Amino acid sequence: MSIKLAVPCLLLLAGPAVAADPLPDAIAAPGESIVLSVHAEGAQVYECKAGTDGKLAWAFREPIATLLVEGKTIGRHYAGPNWEHADGSAVVGKMTGRLAIGNASGKTTDIPWLKLEVTAHRGSGVLTPVTTVQRINTHGGWLDDGPCEIAGNFQSVPYSADYVFLKKG
Repeated sequence: MSIKLAVPCLLLLAGPAVAADPLPDAIAAPGESIVLSVHAEGAQVYECKAGTDGKLAWAFREPIATLLVEGKTIGRHYAGPNWEHADGSAVVGKMTGRLAIGNASGKTTDIPWLKLEVTAHRGSGVLTPVTTVQRINTHGGWLDDGPCEIAGNFQSVPYSADYVFLKKG
């Protein structure tokens, strides 16, 4: 919990161009610099489906979020995971690091912080040089509603997070 409280304070003090290095090792990106930092508001979508044991359970399906800078929409985030900027540039990522965030009781309602390696680019624009995406400062998004009862049902859990887009150097 102290990490979650300390890092946003560092981000606020340093402004939008803060280096990613102060973050925990699991999601740090040493030697990379910030291209863009955005706030996201949306939902994590879960689907009720049979697990490997044949029992129905909620499984993460996709994120759906609006990307914002200073309260203005500049893009979207969706399954893949994909991040698409209004200028037509987009990236696809693959998770390479994860940091679970829990409260004092060890339970969480917040989805983990992530580090994702960019595996594909589309278009040309602000996201073109991006090599890494970090998801930090998460709030909400974690489904803790017990077992599901009807296969094919969906449940959306509101979340917010900050996404930091980085490039080498």
